[in-house]
Amino acid sequence: MSSPRVLLIGRQGQVGWELCRTLAPLGGLVAVDYPEINLADAESIRKWMRDTTPNVVVNAAAYTAVDKAESEPALCDAINATAPGLLAEESKRQGALLVHYSTDYVYDGTKQTPYTENDPPNPVSAYGRSKCAGDQAVQAVDGMFLIFRLCWVYGVRGQNFLRTIQRLARERETLRVVNDQRGCPTWSRMIAEATALALHRVLAAADPTTYRGVYHLAASGETSWHGFAERIVSLMPPAERRCRQVQAIRTAEYPTPARRPVYSVLNCDKLRDRFAIRLPDWEQSLELLSGQAG
Repeated sequence: MSSPRVLLIGRQGQVGWELCRTLAPLGGLVAVDYPEINLADAESIRKWMRDTTPNVVVNAAAYTAVDKAESEPALCDAINATAPGLLAEESKRQGALLVHYSTDYVYDGTKQTPYTENDPPNPVSAYGRSKCAGDQAVQAVDGMFLIFRLCWVYGVRGQNFLRTIQRLARERETLRVVNDQRGCPTWSRMIAEATALALHRVLAAADPTTYRGVYHLAASGETSWHGFAERIVSLMPPAERRCRQVQAIRTAEYPTPARRPVYSVLNCDKLRDRFAIRLPDWEQSLELLSGQAG
């Protein structure tokens, strides 16, 4: 397929902002965000799909306020659970490929080895349940789809752990960060680049349906939030930070409205085997972002 029409939803988000750049070479990119499109409104979704008639739909938008979701689950469900199913229905009707992003929070965190795509979801928060329902809705439509499950996403834009720690490190001498939750910090730019590579492969395939499915897409390696924070602070120029210590604490010492998986490391072998894509180690990615690699 030459010059596919691509509809990107969520252009202002961490991943969406990067996707605007990595998907542009595919041609015919239309990038939108709220309030242009309202994922809580079925008619808004249908109108954008039918007006743009895309060959590829990339849904990088989501309700991501994990704690706030506990108090407004209806809005969270509308955006994360119902909207993906509607996008899948419209994509199937138009013969388009849907790319949708999921999360490590669909798992309960009770494993002690990295989760594979075959592990059954068992979310422990309203946010996790909404994302799990969205995944199931996309798969139930049985169209052409790629679902990429992400883990601990960070980047240079939006609300994320990296920017929060950098801000606090400029303000405080000591930071207290949870040390008993483990995952794979993943740079949004790597997600966007991997998505573009996967799309090139699918669009060039004689039978694109052979790639249909759920894939884990996360950085290699693993760490705790405390380990992640320590590395973030260490990469900041000394003149720009007040922080001298990152203190390890337990989850119980930092209660939140929503439960988090204690262990949500993702096994990405399926992505490597099908697409020949493997993201760098999380520390290497963080160093690249910080401009201090090598």
